[in-house]
Amino acid sequence: MKTVLIISYYFPPSGGPGVQRVLKFTTYLRSFGWKPVILTVQDADYPARDESLLREIPADVAVYRTRIFEPYAFYRRITGKKAGTPIDVNTIPKHGEKRPFTEQIAEWIRSTFFIPDARMGWRSYAVAKGLEIIQNHDIKALYSSSPPYTCALIARDLKRKTGLPWIAGFRDPWRGFLSTPKRWFLPEMVDRSFERSVFATCDRMEVAWKGILKDFNNKYPDIETDKVHHLPNGFDSADFPHVEIVAKEKFTITYTGSMYGKRNPETFLAAVEQLVQSGKVDPVKIQLQFIGRFGTEVLAMFQNSVLQSSIVVKEYMPHTESVRHLFQSNALLLIVDDFKGNDEIVPGKVFEYIGAGKPILALAPEGAVADVIRETESGEIVRANDIAAIADKFSRFFFAWQKGTLLIKQNHEAVNHYNRREITGQLARLLDDVTSS
Repeated sequence: MKTVLIISYYFPPSGGPGVQRVLKFTTYLRSFGWKPVILTVQDADYPARDESLLREIPADVAVYRTRIFEPYAFYRRITGKKAGTPIDVNTIPKHGEKRPFTEQIAEWIRSTFFIPDARMGWRSYAVAKGLEIIQNHDIKALYSSSPPYTCALIARDLKRKTGLPWIAGFRDPWRGFLSTPKRWFLPEMVDRSFERSVFATCDRMEVAWKGILKDFNNKYPDIETDKVHHLPNGFDSADFPHVEIVAKEKFTITYTGSMYGKRNPETFLAAVEQLVQSGKVDPVKIQLQFIGRFGTEVLAMFQNSVLQSSIVVKEYMPHTESVRHLFQSNALLLIVDDFKGNDEIVPGKVFEYIGAGKPILALAPEGAVADVIRETESGEIVRANDIAAIADKFSRFFFAWQKGTLLIKQNHEAVNHYNRREITGQLARLLDDVTSS
């Protein structure tokens, strides 16, 4: 087997959707002739932790963890947040929301000094350890997973020092994305220089959704785009539990993941409230279940809703338990961020929803998410601002449940296209390509 060094900040015990892509690559690459070695962080300030994922790392995979300087303890102090408060779900405000002065100062510091992101304090430690790993493990290729974009800079530095071929992986675009700060011109120039150098230096790039390729092409039309390959996210049927499906007394629709800022349940709650107030839906017979990490403004929406007695909010839980709840639900709720360019986003959990085989109610624009759901025949798509349409689709799911049926008949051939093992095979072929040339 040839050996590849995988550079990823998000790796068990990190939780959340970002870790799944690299963890599954690590699990299945050996089936395609590549042995992974992992370079990640020690004692990181992860937004979410899932200790159970440590058991999913293959026993013979070497994992190296290095020190990192994390700035979020300082951020929490100056903004008055409690230790351990998740940062990502509380730093992206809803449109028009006025932020406290302390948070404005903290955001200015973030946008001015933390380039390309707040994980920049890992770079020097990771490069030093990476050079040691390359020498000791006869590494033949590099693979980096971003965000954070610091991972790409680490891989770029290692490529420059060793000449090894490098595949840069991106789950989200770099500058200008929802979660990236708005910088004034000088730090923006530095960040743009980093981004351009990564795109130009890597031998191949793989992207989790096609909009990242479009973003790349719009920013740097002079850099060849035939080096970029779309490797979609997916689901792993090995993660799916054997769940005894028990008929529930309430119609249960479940959302899993994070909600903050522009990704919020405001119009969904308004639609269901209309159905309840008109007498079409009995609130005693429904359960709106939200599992994950939620910003303070989203939690306020739950608490202030007239549906409060029908809403169940559960904190982030181990991945296997989260998947179990998908299978035990009658329908699944998907909400895509409402901002310019969101028509290209395909969140990783879409594929887990599809794999669960339950009808999806997707609040999303026409675009990539709608295409995947229609391709697999996995649910209904409505615009997030169309409260009447949301109410109509919800009521159809609810009335079907009352009759003991599910409004879904999937295209299983299309569903199988998004199996994690098959997608890992595509990455292995890219690795074969860059090491044979």
